Amino acid sequence: MTWSERVREHLRGLRVDVSPLRESRDFRLLFWAGTVFYFGAMVTYVAVPYQVYTLTGSNFAVGAIGLVELVPLVVFGLYGGALADHVDRRRLLIGTGIAQAFFTAVLAANAFRDDPDVWVVFVVAVFLVSSSALQRPSREALLPRTVRHEQLMAANALGSLGIQVGVLVGPAIGGLLIAYVGLGWCFVIDIAGLVVATLLYVRMRPYPHRAATTPPSLAGIREGIGYAFARRDLLGTYLVDIAAMLLAMPVVLFPALVEEVFDNPELLGLLYAAQTVGAMVATATSGWTSRVHHHGRAIVIAAAAYGGCLALAGVMPSFWLVLLFLGLSGLADMISGVFRSTVWSQTIPEGMRGRLAGIEMLSYSLGPLGGQVRAGVTADLWSVRGAISSGGVACIAGVALTAVWLRDFWAYDDRTDEHAVAERAVRAAEGES
Repeated sequence: MTWSERVREHLRGLRVDVSPLRESRDFRLLFWAGTVFYFGAMVTYVAVPYQVYTLTGSNFAVGAIGLVELVPLVVFGLYGGALADHVDRRRLLIGTGIAQAFFTAVLAANAFRDDPDVWVVFVVAVFLVSSSALQRPSREALLPRTVRHEQLMAANALGSLGIQVGVLVGPAIGGLLIAYVGLGWCFVIDIAGLVVATLLYVRMRPYPHRAATTPPSLAGIREGIGYAFARRDLLGTYLVDIAAMLLAMPVVLFPALVEEVFDNPELLGLLYAAQTVGAMVATATSGWTSRVHHHGRAIVIAAAAYGGCLALAGVMPSFWLVLLFLGLSGLADMISGVFRSTVWSQTIPEGMRGRLAGIEMLSYSLGPLGGQVRAGVTADLWSVRGAISSGGVACIAGVALTAVWLRDFWAYDDRTDEHAVAERAVRAAEGES
């Protein structure tokens, strides 16, 4: 084999595996629903903090959105996970999608007023996060049912790629809408995305539970939490994600960064898009991930790289260098995320997937919410750049401490882990190999 042939063969090995899209109709529906859902959601994600910042002039007020969302996220995330282990998950996706469209319509009506009320944004944020928290465990728990076991890594990478397409386009569109036509249209776009995603869920076939279930209860939620904490490999995935998001996530500072540091609000959409571009590069070249078996090590290294890139982004002298390191941080974060999702999909029994998906949702939601508060307070007390860089350094330390403490997580090998082996055997026996 010539050198050029070896290079081409290596590049082919990097390409994302699209077999789940070819073979599974319901996975395709989940893929497109996630893409349009996150496209609309990310338009709103740009609009809400910018609206609060322009109405109040306070970074803390922007971060406080996370504070009001915290309790409903925990309560309805855990309850939604227990509910997903009892009711038809597809029907839950449909009902909560309708609810989110209604609440987003309230945000749109407020934004189109001549004098919008900031309190409306905070109140509706509570209802939106509650309905979203009810929905997400069902969506996550359904994915393993739609593909074969050996396709889980590829399915998680593809699911992430579809989401990132929406996440990439959404902020760019949101920034343009804010600059040229107004905030209200951001919410209109989100409503359209929610309607389309809900219609795609309607087209999926039912996925009844294979075994008898029990109604949601505190005992069932405690059982799920106990299972998660007893599994040190799962606990490691949660803690690494919380550490990275809580200590380093810089998104809430983007409005202040373009206003105070670079004095150009039209650059806002590029900041939101930078990490997504990096994430898309990671997923589009994710073919190599199927050849990695030590998932714990991959998660730790990628999460530490995420923190390092953000630490550098905070001190870069030009806007374009900031974009570069934000993009690299998005690439590292997505690699970590693909391996985390695969550990969850490979090892969690069907009867526990909803509750564990609820706990998983909290792990990657509570971190960003707390991170908004941390970043906002640090920026107000110190500086925007200082808040970004110090968060990246703290992330590296937090991830390293987690790896040292949870050695079972660091040593995870999908070929020999008892839970991965057991789940592989169960699915093979049920004809889902």
